[in-house]
Amino acid sequence: MSPPVIPLLIVEDNPVFVEQIQYHLDNLPGDLRFETRWVDSAEKALAEIQQRRYDLLLLDYMLPGDNGLTVLTYIREKLPPENQPAVVMLTGIGREAVAVEAMKMGAKDYLPKDSLDPYDSAPLVRALNNALNQRRLEQALREKSAVLEADLQMAREIQQAFLPQACPTFPSGVPPAESALQFHHCYESSVAVGGDFLDVFALSPTQAGVFICDVMGNGVRAALITAIVRALLEELRPLAGEPGRFLAEINRALMTILQRTRRPMFATAFYLVADVGAGRMRYASAGHPTPICVSQQTRRAGFLDFAGQPPGAALGVIEGAAYATYESPLHAGDLVVLFTDGLFEIWNERDEEYGLERLLAAVQQRADLPPAQLLAGLLDEVKRFSRQGTIHDDVCTLALQVVRTGGR
Repeated sequence: MSPPVIPLLIVEDNPVFVEQIQYHLDNLPGDLRFETRWVDSAEKALAEIQQRRYDLLLLDYMLPGDNGLTVLTYIREKLPPENQPAVVMLTGIGREAVAVEAMKMGAKDYLPKDSLDPYDSAPLVRALNNALNQRRLEQALREKSAVLEADLQMAREIQQAFLPQACPTFPSGVPPAESALQFHHCYESSVAVGGDFLDVFALSPTQAGVFICDVMGNGVRAALITAIVRALLEELRPLAGEPGRFLAEINRALMTILQRTRRPMFATAFYLVADVGAGRMRYASAGHPTPICVSQQTRRAGFLDFAGQPPGAALGVIEGAAYATYESPLHAGDLVVLFTDGLFEIWNERDEEYGLERLLAAVQQRADLPPAQLLAGLLDEVKRFSRQGTIHDDVCTLALQVVRTGGR
């Protein structure tokens, strides 16, 4: 099979020098073969690369009218990456500064004109091969990046599918607007895929299980752990009526899996069972931020009560870890807000953390809003507080609204 012919454009206003280059190109050793075209100005070069795709450009700096850097700027800013030729900048004696500037603007190599000996093509071959190799590597990287981006997009879609698409109603079968428990959630990932996850499921006609977790870090590894946790929620559902035991069994199963990996990973989690029949909620924490409850009776926001005890260990850290179950009353009109640490571990330009106390005050300020508006308002406030008006970690929030308890 004959070697491929490489389209090459020479942009040079000195015909004698062009003849010298062409001589070398016609007599190169090895498999390098070129189909060359010559233009003598920047204007003609721009017209040529707009009409035809070139793999290589030998581009002189000093040209009639605009200089070679104008052509280089057009290539970088106007042509799609896959159509950009590899540029070798031709420079005169003492023009090293021009070569440096050209490399900063995207040239792959440079060739001092005085280095092109009539009897030695080695400098030209070196520059051409180097430029072509860089172009091939960049093209291969773009192709791999495109495949990775497609994979990440699919992973993001799958992860979004893990989130509750339609929460259960209580009792089952009633319209969402008539449910005794109603749920609203908001999820934002700082990268294509993240490590935050939540789930809501029915345990009985009057009991809902609500789970939220935050895997260390973000990206693909964190997303894989969230997928594992989700599978464990399904597998261990028979134990979900006992929050402490439920977290302990998730931790045991997760430890078994993580011990086979080389890098440590862990997840914080919070799980509660809301029982509108008994008018109570029972909950346990695995190192997770404590949810905020807005009481209908007092219209005051406060953190859920853990009897002064610290939360249990994060999942995947301590083998055989135990998790205590705590209990609080649940009244019609109460609102419980669950969240991950991306909602409050945000810093402003003065290096001040938003923090839990600001978050508690923000919930209090919005206590009379509908839950969906409350969550949206919290996220907006945190973004305004942050240094660049954006979040840098995954954020997952869920509001549980108690419409009625018992038979009322």
